[in-house]
This record gives sequence, C-alpha cells and structure tokens, in this order.
Amino acid sequence: MTASQPLDQADQDSESSSAGSSAAQTEHVSVMPNEIVQWVREINPTTIIDGTYGGGGHTRLLAEVLADAGADSDTPRVIAIDRDPAVVRRDEQKSWIKDDPRIELFLGSYESSPKALDALDLTHADALVLDLGLSSDQLADRNRGFTFTIDDAELDLRFDPENGVPAYRWLQQHSEKEIADAIYQFGEERFSRRIAKQIFLRARERNPVTKVGELVEICRRCVPRSRNHDIHPATRTFQALRIAVNDELGGLTRTLQSAPDWIAPGGRVAVISFHSLEDRIVKNAFREDHRWEILTKKPLRPTDEEVQANPRSRSAKLRVAKRVE
Repeated sequence: MTASQPLDQADQDSESSSAGSSAAQTEHVSVMPNEIVQWVREINPTTIIDGTYGGGGHTRLLAEVLADAGADSDTPRVIAIDRDPAVVRRDEQKSWIKDDPRIELFLGSYESSPKALDALDLTHADALVLDLGLSSDQLADRNRGFTFTIDDAELDLRFDPENGVPAYRWLQQHSEKEIADAIYQFGEERFSRRIAKQIFLRARERNPVTKVGELVEICRRCVPRSRNHDIHPATRTFQALRIAVNDELGGLTRTLQSAPDWIAPGGRVAVISFHSLEDRIVKNAFREDHRWEILTKKPLRPTDEEVQANPRSRSAKLRVAKRVE
C-alpha cells in the first residue's frame, strides 16, 4: 500500500483534543462478517471500499474476495477509510497492510470515497461496505466519552478528535430548545426537554456539563427507569449527541445519494446499521432511487451464534442493494 493520506482538509473551526493521540488496544470483532463476504464475493469485485475500517476485520476479509483483474488491468484493491486519526496511525504500519499492495488505507469520512478513488486514478468501485457501529477501540478509549463507565472522561464523542467541536462545546453553543430537539430527533428520547433544561440550567449557573459523569447524572434524574427495559437512562441522549456532533445521519444520506455516481453498474452497497434512524435512511435511499435494485427485501440479522459470541451485534441490520446497469 501507499502511505495513508488524509482525504479532507481540517475544519478551521475545529477544536483539537489529546484524545486523538493514541488508539485503545482492544480486539474489535467485526459484525456479520460471513454475510458481508457472501454478498460482495458474488460480483467478483476488483475494487472494494470499506468505508468504516475500524478494527480492520472487514478489510482483511474483503481482500480475500478480490477478483484477479488480469495482467492488463489495475491491481485489485480494498480501499479502507476511517475518520479516526488514531486508528490510521495505529494500523498504517502493520505488516498485513503495509506489505499488501491490494490494501490502501485513507484518513477521512466514507463520504469522501470519490476522493479516495481519484487518488488512485480510479473512477468507480465495485462495492461499498459500511458498518455504522462504534468499534470496541472507541468504546474503550477513555478520552472519547463513548462509554458511561468513566465519569471523569471529557464529553467529546467525536470520531475524529482533531476536527469539529466536542460534545460539551456543542452543548454550550446551542439553545435549550435546540438541545432538546436534537436529543428527541436523534435519540428518540421522550424526556429530552427535561434533560435539556437541566443541561441549560447548569450552563446558566456557570457550571456547564463537560464530563461524562455529569451528563449521566442528569439523565438518571430525568429519565425514569422502566421495569421492562434494561436500557441505561443515558443511552439515547449520548447517541443523540454523538450523531449531532459527527453529523452521522447527514453524512450517510449524502453518501447514499452520491454512491450511484461512483459504484459501477452491477456493483453493490452493503450497509450495517444499529438503530432505527440509520436503518430508515438506508431503506429509503435504496427505495427512492431508481438506480438501486434492493437485494434484501427485509434487513438481515446476525445469527444466534454470532449474537452469543459478540453481544454487540444483536441490534445489527444489514441491507444490500445493486447498482442497476
């Protein structure tokens, strides 16, 4: 591979964080790997984009399904993309990437897939794979604020801690109504107004929320625990802020709208989502664009065996569509 390179220019309004200095060393387990391999292998691809590299599990498997392009064609490639600078720094010198000419690792959002293709003098990919879940490495990184268990962690929630603004700063920049609307829209949290009011009251008292534990405590006070549901009272609020800070739904929507322009005829897009907002965007994108043929009439779910081995896969939904020729 060539040395990894950034696909996007840094945001001038970004607020850098030390969170990007290192990646947590955990073992991330890719979700629905057999299903991804099956749906991609069927088209004998020569160029695959893994738009959410994460721990590299899908990338390694996808490299093994690349078709032989022949002596007169370009090298078969998996183009791996990740927004997290720490992940790219961690893995770009690993031998299985560095010594494999089929794998190219880029820093950026999957929304920048066309830029990655252009950097390699390519115009189209045969397949795009997106796994929209958090990686185990991100959950384990105490500097990111993705887990509720580290009370004194900074409330950051950015996938790329070197661009954009952290969640605590986002809260300070928005009104009580805007915060409530975001928590309701992106987290589907019924008690969003209670939560936003407490966040805003702290800011008015010059004691703004900046730490994970502070927001968790507010959610505990505002969200009644259900006897029939074991979801943590802060889950929906953290999901909402993460989505808002990273513009997750906007990036997904724009990518799926543009993908027919750079996915080759007969190529496929496979998307693994983990909550209803993402799944709805994927479903509607495939339904509403005549250039897609839906191959999974209903979303595929992980097997019972996979869920038992990897409980984080339990809410995964896989949808696949074909670029119409």
